[in-house]
Parts: sequence; structure tokens; C-alpha cells
Amino acid sequence: MSITIRFAEQSDLAQLLNIEAQCFSTDQLSRRSFKHHLVSNHSVLLVAHEQNQQTLLGYALVLLLKGTRLARLYSIAVTPDARGMKLGQLLLIASEQAAVDSGRTFMRLEVATSNAHAIALYQAQGYRTFGQYLDYYDDHQDALRMQKTIRNKSVVIQHAKAPWYQQSTDFTCGPAALMMAMASLDQQIKCEQGLELTLWRESTTIFMTSGLGGTHPFGLALAANRRQFNAQVYVNSEQPLFIDGVRKSNKKEIMTLVHQQFAQECAEQNIDIHYCDVNQESIVQWLEQGKAVLMLISTYRLDGAKAPHWVLITGIDNHSMYVHDSHVDSKWQQAIDCQHTPISRADFDKMSTFGASRLRCAILLSPAG
Repeated sequence: MSITIRFAEQSDLAQLLNIEAQCFSTDQLSRRSFKHHLVSNHSVLLVAHEQNQQTLLGYALVLLLKGTRLARLYSIAVTPDARGMKLGQLLLIASEQAAVDSGRTFMRLEVATSNAHAIALYQAQGYRTFGQYLDYYDDHQDALRMQKTIRNKSVVIQHAKAPWYQQSTDFTCGPAALMMAMASLDQQIKCEQGLELTLWRESTTIFMTSGLGGTHPFGLALAANRRQFNAQVYVNSEQPLFIDGVRKSNKKEIMTLVHQQFAQECAEQNIDIHYCDVNQESIVQWLEQGKAVLMLISTYRLDGAKAPHWVLITGIDNHSMYVHDSHVDSKWQQAIDCQHTPISRADFDKMSTFGASRLRCAILLSPAG
């Protein structure tokens, strides 16, 4: 039997919904979801049918995560009548190629632990398990997390294994990144909300362009220092930070005073502040030395917002930087998308500057003594 795999079209919508109903009793994609993925620039929706026939036999949906080298196989389905024809394998291979053609390096997926047939297929195609979600599906089944390098395979330089933590507020990315960094160096550190909020209170800028303040690199370094870590800050500006986009003068005055107080306390605690730029060669050296590296980025390439955001670098290779990002955008992300997320080194170089002043900042941690 000759099978054709092609990109889905609007005219396929009714058949896609029919396949979904035949294959899944829970976690079904809705009509609205299919309509979105049919036109989205960040989705690949493929369908399979017999050559010269119009009846669809299966589909595969891949999400292309914005600003990253990561693709995720969100769903794959084959009608009951077409099973045994190796359509799942054909759709998977076509999905990987579509992801490669879109510039992605890795494919990730989740699969129910009870789905032995699908797990065997993924393993045969080179996917490896790297985690598990408990009570993941609507029917309370657990899920395996699997990943495959689909192009440009190379050795990744990694620092100590870092746990991942999802920030619990819109303004605590810095504390979340710092907790992950500290826990990567000391297993006694537990990533939990109480510590997250304490770290924010210790390091906040009080104000930001809107809403509550984020966290200042000097404040984060001081918080780490209080917990017996050696901290260093690399920053390419000696001016008060984050005030470029702040309009109200009283906010600027307070943020400037906070900056000065943090700088004075860093001097008193002998925390090194290096006023220079940060390059990726330095990051490679720091990771090789076993240090934890936090970087400030702009989220513009990830979500279209121009907000300062802290991430933990978990690895680097010839092509990509890998980061733990504590923020999960519920509209299009799941936790799996934010762990060891690959970002091309060229893209990371651009996103690791913030604001009109092109602020670039890193915090290095190592165990005391």
C-alpha cells in the first residue's frame, strides 16, 4: 500500500476530529485547537492517507517552541482500521524531518507508561527516557518523558545536575533560578515556595517598569552568600540597573537607592562584582569548572514581551545553550518544555542582552571553601 504524508489543510478538519474521537477517550484535541494548529507558524500538523484516496488514516502534531531549538511531538494517532501498517513510524519520521527543516535539534514527547506499543516504537526510533510525570493524563495515568537528538549531535558540557522548579509568581524568576543553582551544588537545598519568597524579599528591586519588582543581581548574590555560597557578578554597566524603561521619577529614585545599597553591601561582604561583558567562551570555562551560572535574558524572542528574566544555564555545546527556565507559559508550554531547553548560541547571544542599554549580566555560584 502506498502512503502519502502531507501537511494538513483546512478541509481535513472534520476527519481530524473523527480520528481524535476514534483514538482517544480523554485528553482530546478540540475543534478550536485543530483550527489553531492548522494556521500556526509554530505548529506542524501532518496527515497520512492512501495515495489517490481522501480518507485520512492518521495524523501527527508537532509544536515548534518559540525562540528555541526544541520541538515537541504533541500528539500522534492512527485509526484502528489502519493499525499494523507502520503508519505511526512513518508519521514519526516525517515529523522529525519537518522539525529539522524548521531548524530544531531535539524532539521531545510524553507517552503513557501503560502504552507499551508506543514506547517500543519511540525506543526503536532512538528516543530515550529522561524523566517521568506522575498523574499526568486526565485518566490519572503516569507519563514518561522522552527525547531524541534529530540533528547536529554533539557533546554537551554540563555543570552539576540541577533540579527544575516552576516559579510560583510572575516576579520570582530570579529566586527560582537561584534556588535551582544552589540545589545543583548542594543537595541540602530544597526548591520550595517558602525559600522562593524569602529570596525575593532579600533581593527585590522593589519596582520594575510595571507591577512588583524583579530581583537585582547584587541582591541575588548577597542571598547566595548568606547561604554559604561563593557568588560573583559579571555586569557590563556601572549604572543603576533596570531603570531605562521606568517613567516615574520616584520609582527611579527608589530603584537607584536599592542599587546603591546592594552595591555597598556586596563590597562589605567581599562579593566580587566584575564590570565587564560576558561572552560564551567564559560560560564554557565556568561550566567546565563546575560552577552554576545564572544569566539575565530578555523574553522577547520567547514570548514577544520585553521583560528581564533570569534563567539557569545547564549546558552548552557547539550549537546550543541549554537552560532551566522557571516560567511556564500555560498557553503553549508544559514543564517539559522549560527544562534543559536548547537555544541556538546565536539566538542566546541576542536574547542575553536587555533594554536599550543592552545590559548583560551573569551570576556565578560555587560552594564556599
